[in-house]
Amino acid sequence: MDLQRSLFDDFENNDNVAEQSASKAQQPDTKAQQPEAKAQPTGDEARILELRETLNRHNHSYYVLNQPTISDQEFDHLMRELQDLEAQHPEFADPLSPTQRVGSDLSQGFQQVTHERPMMSLGNSYSIAEVQDFLRRAKDGLGGEPVEIVGEMKYDGTSISVTYENGRLVRAVTRGDGVRGDDVTANVITIRSIPLELPKDMDYPTRFEVRGEILMPWASFERLNKERAFNEEPLFANPRNAAAGTLKMQNSAEVARRGLDAYFYFLLGDNLPYKTHTEAMEAVRSWGFKVAHTEVLESIDAVSDFIERWDQDRKTLPVATDGLVFKLNSLRQWLNLGATAKSPRWAIAYKFAPERECTKLKFVSFEVGRTGVITPVANLDPVLLSGTIVKRASLHNEDIIRQLDIHDGDMVYVEKGGEIIPKIVGVDTKQRQPDAQPVKFVTHCPVCGTALQRIEGEAAWVCPNKWECKPQITGRIEHFVARHAMNIDGIGEEVAAQLHESGLVDNIADLYDLTIDRLVALDRFQLKSAQRIMRGIEQSKQVPFERVIFALSIQFVGETTAKVLARNVHNIDRLMAMSADELAAIPEIGPKIAQSIVEFFAVDSNRDIVERLRWAGLQMALSEQELASRTTKLEGKKIVISGVFQHHSREEYKAIIEQNGGKNVSSISKATSFILAGDNMGPAKLEKAQKLGIDIINEDQFLMMIE
Repeated sequence: MDLQRSLFDDFENNDNVAEQSASKAQQPDTKAQQPEAKAQPTGDEARILELRETLNRHNHSYYVLNQPTISDQEFDHLMRELQDLEAQHPEFADPLSPTQRVGSDLSQGFQQVTHERPMMSLGNSYSIAEVQDFLRRAKDGLGGEPVEIVGEMKYDGTSISVTYENGRLVRAVTRGDGVRGDDVTANVITIRSIPLELPKDMDYPTRFEVRGEILMPWASFERLNKERAFNEEPLFANPRNAAAGTLKMQNSAEVARRGLDAYFYFLLGDNLPYKTHTEAMEAVRSWGFKVAHTEVLESIDAVSDFIERWDQDRKTLPVATDGLVFKLNSLRQWLNLGATAKSPRWAIAYKFAPERECTKLKFVSFEVGRTGVITPVANLDPVLLSGTIVKRASLHNEDIIRQLDIHDGDMVYVEKGGEIIPKIVGVDTKQRQPDAQPVKFVTHCPVCGTALQRIEGEAAWVCPNKWECKPQITGRIEHFVARHAMNIDGIGEEVAAQLHESGLVDNIADLYDLTIDRLVALDRFQLKSAQRIMRGIEQSKQVPFERVIFALSIQFVGETTAKVLARNVHNIDRLMAMSADELAAIPEIGPKIAQSIVEFFAVDSNRDIVERLRWAGLQMALSEQELASRTTKLEGKKIVISGVFQHHSREEYKAIIEQNGGKNVSSISKATSFILAGDNMGPAKLEKAQKLGIDIINEDQFLMMIE
């Protein structure tokens, strides 16, 4: 009998303990079936196959074993050779080629797939006593026979099921509701630690399924949130949310860029030959997968030691964890114990308490942002939190400093688990020195010395010296070149500062006066870097008008507001000429944003910059095609999108809504006009819509509505 399959067949009816032991699993020939013999490939086809195998092997060494065997330059050279050969020979195309790891810019919908075996969730425990209760229940259910327990890391990501046939990845499906999930294969093949093809000399089943967690490593998470903060986008709360959101993106090229990872903890299939969980996972590891750390534990004391050890050691891991999993090792015992309607009886999760550390406040620095806002930052004695060394934590504003009553040299509590960035959550006043003084907020800009001004109605202080304060100048340059603005590759924080300090760029318009010769004359600047920047500058001339508005760094004008302005004013000349009252009359603008826009264009140097950008060739108006396609059919309507669609992707529907004057909103409220619903609309949204009496429109009705 197939143990792993039987565990999930009719699991709803497995409330009674099995009375008979399962028969021993037969030892099948697990070697993947080989296709019929054919002539050996020659010439370019043979080289393509050789390159694919070589690149797959190097990918595994780098992303799974962390033991690269060639340099990045050598790897890139092999990849380019393969790309060139595949372009010359489309007849040899393979969707699992290493060249496909970069993903596609084409939109795709997610189809629902029924799991061959339900994906259950685990029951939780929070103490060693609860783990002991789990073991006692397991032994009672097995008639008192001995059990062997294994401990595993519980990674904090999003669950995935990946199916292989003849050693090739054929499908990847999310957990969904446990019975059905979304087919996200196109996104999963971009994750470099997941094998696309298994080595041909390995013994693996003809068909099998592995389950695990898709994760966003801490390094990728912090890089992504830094980008989002810079682009004034909402930050992800934690790596789990970031991984889940990334895996469901419609653009697999963006998925590839974000750097996801994966660890696996479960093998399923027909007629598997393994008697224990540890045997099965060792086999999975040998096939090239990253496998969750697993240990056999001989006693309850060993379980306790395992918990205590990993509560500390997990902080050094490159990915987020939120606990441990304890399982019986015998697959026969899994079968005999069965499962409830929701959870297996042979495994339980153990959840760690939120991470918090106490460390010393060395000093508070005050930093100037792109818009002049002063942010206090706690500089700390280094402390390890959630896999990274934390040395700094934002104190946000003067009010937070007062609420925490922070004094110089205080011992402060820092948390990071589940938070966006390290956060000071309290002070240990018992360790405060008697002569310690309260931290005082600065009164003048720490860079240019200008007296600060308080923003009316807010807790923020700002430096008003917008046009001469260095951090504000370089911040505007960084913002202008960012991916969601003009998308000029090659200019980051250091390069922006270097360009400004060298005298080449005093404002964003100066970027269009750069040349390759001027760039390579700078210290440590290579020709290749200069060429990349110049390509980005040239390509930025095709960036649409709404992103040009966003790139100007007008205070309070974020990406969404810039779209609203472009849709309503159509060109830069009208925007510069409008009064505050005219601007405030535009839906979603309001007096605060309107006044900021008027003040921005009242500065002569800003108007000069706009004219220079116009002369450089930037898009200063909506194109005739965009204007012709815009309508007011959805004007004033707030629309929520939910579900999976057939005719267009979610992103395309969002663009259509904006194109027709509507507004995309993420949550349902009384102000929602209607919901554009695809298949498998979220049950919580459906319930709330019905409760509030919100209309639900399917995509065919919607397309008819806008003709």
